[in-house]
Amino acid sequence: MVNEDRTPRVVVGIDGSDNGRAALEWAAAEADRRGVPLRVVHALGMPLIVSAYGGPARFEPTEEIRGQATEVLQDAVAHVAEARPGVPAETITALEEAPLALLRQSRPHDLLVVGTRGMGTVKSMFVGSVSVRVAAQAPCPVVVVPSHEGRPATTGLKRIVVGVDGSRNGRRALGLAVDLTAESDGELVVVHSWEVPYPYDPVAMTAAGYQPQEDLFEKQSEALVAELLAEAIDEQRDDVDVDVTVVRTQDAPVNAILAAAEGADAIVVGSRGRGTVRGLLLGSVSQGVLHRSKIPVVVLPKHADED
Repeated sequence: MVNEDRTPRVVVGIDGSDNGRAALEWAAAEADRRGVPLRVVHALGMPLIVSAYGGPARFEPTEEIRGQATEVLQDAVAHVAEARPGVPAETITALEEAPLALLRQSRPHDLLVVGTRGMGTVKSMFVGSVSVRVAAQAPCPVVVVPSHEGRPATTGLKRIVVGVDGSRNGRRALGLAVDLTAESDGELVVVHSWEVPYPYDPVAMTAAGYQPQEDLFEKQSEALVAELLAEAIDEQRDDVDVDVTVVRTQDAPVNAILAAAEGADAIVVGSRGRGTVRGLLLGSVSQGVLHRSKIPVVVLPKHADED
């Protein structure tokens, strides 16, 4: 990653597409909320060559390619200046492909913002592969912003939804969601879901005196969510007052989170991404939410909060 010591930034990747414009608009709004600079990155994805007499190097872009990159970045800066005049914006033209460029420009205390698709000159064989790879490997939280005709569905953070399950990833995601909610004085919606297995006849079991499994799971869910919230909120400053709504439901996790997110501004999920190629694996819940959400999804990569 980048080695320089610097203040936190919001880093956003753009490519001149509607998806990039939606990500830029959301990133500028968040930089404004945080009072931090915006770093706009445009990756050229130049081919890598290996010489018999030296190490690997990138092809230098032509004047036409450089001119197109300059135009994309100038348009982005002009848009930020008009929409968020108080946000200082700097631009980076990178020779690498988009995922590598964005990962190199990001530091642990930054926030990295990408669109759902695009981000390069060559179309990917995997839909959203840039956002998935970055969300799995980044050193900081990553926001994946869907585009609605070149704009995000929302740029606010007044209602944030997070799914919890008692795992380490779930606890970390809840901590991030509390931070974001405190930042905007919004409402936090905590979702815990479960699916009850029925190896035997539930009616017969209840008649025989067994406690219905729904009641048991409901009580366990109530205790778990209360414990997780107490732990997450205790880590905040004493003056932080977070408005919390709890949704407990018998449903598949992805369905439960997306249902709770109707009318919300963002969803927060954790990631268990691992390594290089395996790092494309975010986990079934975070992957499912990313592919189906119509609002921005904030992903906390595996090691993003350990620095």
